[in-house]
Amino acid sequence: MQNYFNYFTEIEERFQQRRGSLLMLSTLDWALIETWREARVPLDAVLRGIDNAFDRHDAKARRASGRIRRVNGLAWCAQSVLEAVEQVMEASIGAAPTTAAQAADTGFEAARVGRYLEDNAVSIESAKLSPPADSTAAEVAGRLRALAAGLRVEPAHSLEELDRTLSVLEEKMFAALLTAAPEDELVSLREQATRELAPYRSKMKAVQIKQVQQQFLQKRLLEARKLPRLSLFYMSHG
Repeated sequence: MQNYFNYFTEIEERFQQRRGSLLMLSTLDWALIETWREARVPLDAVLRGIDNAFDRHDAKARRASGRIRRVNGLAWCAQSVLEAVEQVMEASIGAAPTTAAQAADTGFEAARVGRYLEDNAVSIESAKLSPPADSTAAEVAGRLRALAAGLRVEPAHSLEELDRTLSVLEEKMFAALLTAAPEDELVSLREQATRELAPYRSKMKAVQIKQVQQQFLQKRLLEARKLPRLSLFYMSHG
Protein backbone atom coordinates (compact mmCIF):
# COMPACT_ATOMS: atom_id res chain seq x y z
CA MET A 1 0.00 0.00 0.00
CA GLN A 2 1.46 3.31 -1.06
CA ASN A 3 1.84 5.96 1.58
CA TYR A 4 -1.00 8.09 0.23
CA PHE A 5 -3.05 8.70 3.35
CA ASN A 6 -2.24 12.41 2.95
CA TYR A 7 -2.99 12.35 -0.80
CA PHE A 8 -6.03 14.61 -0.59
CA THR A 9 -4.70 17.15 1.89
CA GLU A 10 -1.40 17.63 0.05
CA ILE A 11 -3.20 18.28 -3.22
CA GLU A 12 -5.58 20.72 -1.53
CA GLU A 13 -2.73 22.56 0.18
CA ARG A 14 -0.65 22.82 -3.00
CA PHE A 15 -3.62 24.18 -4.97
CA GLN A 16 -4.40 26.76 -2.28
CA GLN A 17 -0.73 27.72 -2.01
CA ARG A 18 -0.36 28.31 -5.74
CA ARG A 19 -3.67 30.14 -6.01
CA GLY A 20 -2.67 32.39 -3.12
CA SER A 21 -5.85 31.98 -1.10
CA LEU A 22 -7.66 29.45 1.08
CA LEU A 23 -10.33 28.70 -1.51
CA MET A 24 -12.14 25.59 -0.32
CA LEU A 25 -12.22 22.77 -2.83
CA SER A 26 -15.65 22.00 -4.25
CA THR A 27 -17.34 18.62 -4.41
CA LEU A 28 -16.30 18.52 -8.05
CA ASP A 29 -12.66 19.09 -7.09
CA TRP A 30 -12.77 16.28 -4.53
CA ALA A 31 -14.36 14.00 -7.11
CA LEU A 32 -11.49 14.75 -9.48
CA ILE A 33 -8.92 13.94 -6.79
CA GLU A 34 -10.72 10.66 -6.18
CA THR A 35 -10.45 9.72 -9.87
CA TRP A 36 -6.70 10.36 -9.69
CA ARG A 37 -6.46 8.33 -6.50
CA GLU A 38 -8.40 5.41 -7.98
CA ALA A 39 -6.23 5.52 -11.09
CA ARG A 40 -3.16 5.36 -8.80
CA VAL A 41 -1.83 8.64 -10.17
CA PRO A 42 1.35 9.36 -8.18
CA LEU A 43 1.03 12.26 -5.78
CA ASP A 44 4.23 13.80 -7.16
CA ALA A 45 2.70 13.85 -10.64
CA VAL A 46 -0.44 15.62 -9.42
CA LEU A 47 1.58 18.24 -7.55
CA ARG A 48 3.86 18.75 -10.54
CA GLY A 49 0.85 19.15 -12.79
CA ILE A 50 -0.65 21.78 -10.49
CA ASP A 51 2.65 23.66 -10.41
CA ASN A 52 3.01 23.52 -14.20
CA ALA A 53 -0.54 24.76 -14.73
CA PHE A 54 -0.03 27.73 -12.41
CA ASP A 55 3.41 28.46 -13.87
CA ARG A 56 1.81 28.82 -17.30
CA HIS A 57 -1.05 30.87 -15.86
CA ASP A 58 1.34 33.21 -14.03
CA ALA A 59 3.49 33.66 -17.14
CA LYS A 60 0.39 34.52 -19.16
CA ALA A 61 -0.69 36.99 -16.48
CA ARG A 62 2.67 38.76 -16.63
CA ARG A 63 2.39 39.14 -20.40
CA ALA A 64 -1.23 40.27 -20.36
CA SER A 65 -1.94 43.98 -20.39
CA GLY A 66 -5.33 43.64 -18.74
CA ARG A 67 -6.74 41.62 -15.89
CA ILE A 68 -6.62 37.85 -16.31
CA ARG A 69 -9.22 35.49 -14.89
CA ARG A 70 -8.26 33.74 -11.64
CA VAL A 71 -8.17 29.97 -11.31
CA ASN A 72 -11.30 28.93 -9.42
CA GLY A 73 -11.17 25.15 -9.54
CA LEU A 74 -8.77 22.24 -9.46
CA ALA A 75 -10.26 20.88 -12.68
CA TRP A 76 -8.48 23.74 -14.46
CA CYS A 77 -5.24 21.80 -13.79
CA ALA A 78 -6.55 18.46 -15.11
CA GLN A 79 -4.81 18.55 -18.49
CA SER A 80 -1.53 19.60 -16.91
CA VAL A 81 -1.76 16.69 -14.45
CA LEU A 82 -2.25 14.25 -17.34
CA GLU A 83 0.86 15.66 -19.01
CA ALA A 84 2.83 15.26 -15.77
CA VAL A 85 1.68 11.64 -15.48
CA GLU A 86 2.97 10.93 -18.98
CA GLN A 87 6.32 12.48 -18.05
CA VAL A 88 6.56 10.33 -14.91
CA MET A 89 5.74 7.19 -16.89
CA GLU A 90 8.41 7.98 -19.47
CA ALA A 91 10.98 8.68 -16.76
CA SER A 92 10.17 5.41 -14.97
CA ILE A 93 10.94 3.21 -17.96
CA GLY A 94 13.97 1.12 -17.07
CA ALA A 95 14.09 2.39 -13.49
CA ALA A 96 14.84 -0.12 -10.76
CA PRO A 97 11.83 -1.10 -8.63
CA THR A 98 11.67 0.07 -5.05
CA THR A 99 12.61 -2.65 -2.58
CA ALA A 100 10.79 -3.36 0.65
CA ALA A 101 13.80 -2.07 2.57
CA GLN A 102 13.63 1.23 0.69
CA ALA A 103 9.90 1.69 1.14
CA ALA A 104 8.79 4.10 3.85
CA ASP A 105 6.62 3.00 6.73
CA THR A 106 3.07 3.10 5.45
CA GLY A 107 1.30 3.69 8.74
CA PHE A 108 -1.27 0.99 7.94
CA GLU A 109 -0.76 -1.16 11.03
CA ALA A 110 -3.13 -4.14 11.27
CA ALA A 111 -4.68 -2.97 14.55
CA ARG A 112 -5.38 0.49 13.17
CA VAL A 113 -6.83 -0.89 9.94
CA GLY A 114 -9.02 -3.24 11.97
CA ARG A 115 -10.41 -0.35 14.02
CA TYR A 116 -11.06 1.57 10.81
CA LEU A 117 -13.08 -1.33 9.40
CA GLU A 118 -15.04 -1.74 12.63
CA ASP A 119 -15.80 1.99 12.83
CA ASN A 120 -17.07 1.98 9.25
CA ALA A 121 -19.27 -1.02 10.02
CA VAL A 122 -20.83 0.90 12.92
CA SER A 123 -21.44 3.96 10.72
CA ILE A 124 -23.10 1.86 8.03
CA GLU A 125 -25.30 0.06 10.53
CA SER A 126 -26.41 3.42 11.97
CA ALA A 127 -27.52 4.82 8.60
CA LYS A 128 -31.22 5.05 7.78
CA LEU A 129 -31.59 3.56 4.31
CA SER A 130 -34.41 2.50 2.03
CA PRO A 131 -34.63 -0.92 0.34
CA PRO A 132 -32.63 -2.40 -1.31
CA ALA A 133 -29.81 -0.25 0.07
CA ASP A 134 -30.57 -1.28 3.66
CA SER A 135 -29.97 -4.99 3.08
CA THR A 136 -26.86 -4.33 1.00
CA ALA A 137 -25.50 -2.04 3.71
CA ALA A 138 -26.08 -4.72 6.36
CA GLU A 139 -24.20 -7.22 4.18
CA VAL A 140 -21.31 -4.78 3.70
CA ALA A 141 -21.13 -4.02 7.43
CA GLY A 142 -20.97 -7.73 8.21
CA ARG A 143 -18.22 -8.20 5.66
CA LEU A 144 -16.21 -5.34 7.19
CA ARG A 145 -16.43 -6.96 10.62
CA ALA A 146 -15.28 -10.26 9.13
CA LEU A 147 -12.32 -8.55 7.47
CA ALA A 148 -11.40 -6.87 10.76
CA ALA A 149 -11.52 -10.23 12.52
CA GLY A 150 -9.34 -11.70 9.79
CA LEU A 151 -6.69 -9.05 10.41
CA ARG A 152 -6.50 -10.07 14.05
CA VAL A 153 -5.76 -13.63 12.95
CA GLU A 154 -3.47 -12.71 10.05
CA PRO A 155 -1.95 -9.24 10.63
CA ALA A 156 0.33 -9.59 7.59
CA HIS A 157 -2.64 -9.73 5.19
CA SER A 158 -1.98 -7.97 1.87
CA LEU A 159 -3.20 -4.38 2.10
CA GLU A 160 -3.48 -4.13 -1.68
CA GLU A 161 -5.79 -7.14 -1.73
CA LEU A 162 -7.78 -5.75 1.20
CA ASP A 163 -8.21 -2.39 -0.50
CA ARG A 164 -9.45 -4.08 -3.67
CA THR A 165 -12.04 -5.90 -1.57
CA LEU A 166 -13.10 -2.63 0.07
CA SER A 167 -13.47 -1.00 -3.34
CA VAL A 168 -15.76 -3.83 -4.46
CA LEU A 169 -17.86 -3.48 -1.30
CA GLU A 170 -18.15 0.26 -1.85
CA GLU A 171 -19.23 -0.29 -5.45
CA LYS A 172 -21.94 -2.71 -4.28
CA MET A 173 -23.18 -0.19 -1.75
CA PHE A 174 -23.17 2.63 -4.30
CA ALA A 175 -25.13 0.51 -6.80
CA ALA A 176 -27.76 -0.16 -4.14
CA LEU A 177 -27.93 3.55 -3.26
CA LEU A 178 -28.48 4.40 -6.92
CA THR A 179 -31.34 1.92 -7.11
CA ALA A 180 -32.97 3.25 -3.94
CA ALA A 181 -32.43 6.97 -4.60
CA PRO A 182 -35.43 9.05 -5.74
CA GLU A 183 -35.35 10.01 -9.40
CA ASP A 184 -35.51 13.75 -8.67
CA GLU A 185 -32.44 13.51 -6.41
CA LEU A 186 -30.39 11.80 -9.10
CA VAL A 187 -31.50 14.26 -11.78
CA SER A 188 -30.63 17.20 -9.54
CA LEU A 189 -27.18 15.82 -8.72
CA ARG A 190 -26.37 15.08 -12.35
CA GLU A 191 -27.44 18.58 -13.37
CA GLN A 192 -25.27 20.07 -10.65
CA ALA A 193 -22.26 18.03 -11.79
CA THR A 194 -22.81 19.15 -15.38
CA ARG A 195 -22.98 22.82 -14.36
CA GLU A 196 -19.84 22.65 -12.26
CA LEU A 197 -17.91 20.78 -14.95
CA ALA A 198 -18.91 23.15 -17.75
CA PRO A 199 -15.97 25.61 -17.40
CA TYR A 200 -13.41 22.78 -17.50
CA ARG A 201 -14.67 20.50 -20.26
CA SER A 202 -12.08 21.74 -22.74
CA LYS A 203 -9.28 20.75 -20.35
CA MET A 204 -10.51 17.22 -19.63
CA LYS A 205 -10.88 14.11 -21.74
CA ALA A 206 -14.34 12.57 -22.18
CA VAL A 207 -13.51 9.50 -20.11
CA GLN A 208 -12.21 11.70 -17.29
CA ILE A 209 -15.36 13.84 -17.36
CA LYS A 210 -17.48 10.70 -17.05
CA GLN A 211 -15.38 9.44 -14.14
CA VAL A 212 -15.60 12.75 -12.29
CA GLN A 213 -19.36 12.90 -12.79
CA GLN A 214 -19.67 9.40 -11.35
CA GLN A 215 -17.45 10.26 -8.38
CA PHE A 216 -19.43 13.45 -7.79
CA LEU A 217 -22.68 11.50 -7.71
CA GLN A 218 -21.22 8.82 -5.45
CA LYS A 219 -19.75 11.34 -3.01
CA ARG A 220 -23.01 13.26 -2.71
CA LEU A 221 -25.14 10.16 -2.22
CA LEU A 222 -22.84 8.87 0.51
CA GLU A 223 -22.64 12.25 2.24
CA ALA A 224 -26.42 12.69 2.23
CA ARG A 225 -26.82 9.36 4.01
CA LYS A 226 -23.83 9.83 6.34
CA LEU A 227 -22.12 6.76 4.92
CA PRO A 228 -18.32 6.43 4.99
CA ARG A 229 -15.91 5.80 2.15
CA LEU A 230 -14.35 2.37 2.61
CA SER A 231 -10.96 2.49 0.90
CA LEU A 232 -7.88 2.59 3.10
CA PHE A 233 -7.01 5.88 1.43
CA TYR A 234 -9.71 7.50 3.57
CA MET A 235 -8.30 6.13 6.80
CA SER A 236 -7.28 8.73 9.36
CA HIS A 237 -3.69 8.50 10.53
CA GLY A 238 -3.84 11.15 13.18
